[in-house]
Amino acid sequence: MYSTTDFRKGLKIEVEGIPYEIVEFQHFKPGKGGAMVRTKLRNFLTGRMQDITFRSGEKVEKPDLEVREMQYLYREGEDLIFMDMTSYEQLHVKEEATDGKAGYLKESQMVQVLLYKGEPLDIELPPSLIFTVSDTDPGAKGDTVSNVTKPATLETGLVIQVPIFVNIGDKVKVDTRSGSYLGRE
Repeated sequence: MYSTTDFRKGLKIEVEGIPYEIVEFQHFKPGKGGAMVRTKLRNFLTGRMQDITFRSGEKVEKPDLEVREMQYLYREGEDLIFMDMTSYEQLHVKEEATDGKAGYLKESQMVQVLLYKGEPLDIELPPSLIFTVSDTDPGAKGDTVSNVTKPATLETGLVIQVPIFVNIGDKVKVDTRSGSYLGRE
């Protein structure tokens, strides 16, 4: 069990049988009564945000979550197919459950899959990954103006904004949390 004193951003808790992730929390003391903790939680099952206020010292459950290292195999319609490398069992994860992270997946890539009571909920990616640019407009020679960007399509089909000097075939480092360009490799 967790107490409200254990709350931190990213902590996974269970309230009334539903798993949540703490997105924001704020400890406050109203004029009357005891201290409270105001939280903004993301429901793992629906993806919706919810505000819940707890009394200071209140206890909440630890969810039955498990993180497993799995290999991404391929996409099949709306499902993403992963393989557990220890049991070689294949697992289907709905693309919408990944919260837009599916665009960062390359075949044979290892990722962390979050399971709740044995059912896949989400995937966790490294903070940055390297991709090859498959399509972008050519930059004109001599274009060195800073902060000018253009769209580029990566090998996975994801479109991000890159500086104008990036060309087709270049390898770029991308922040998987924000989708922003970090540099060339």
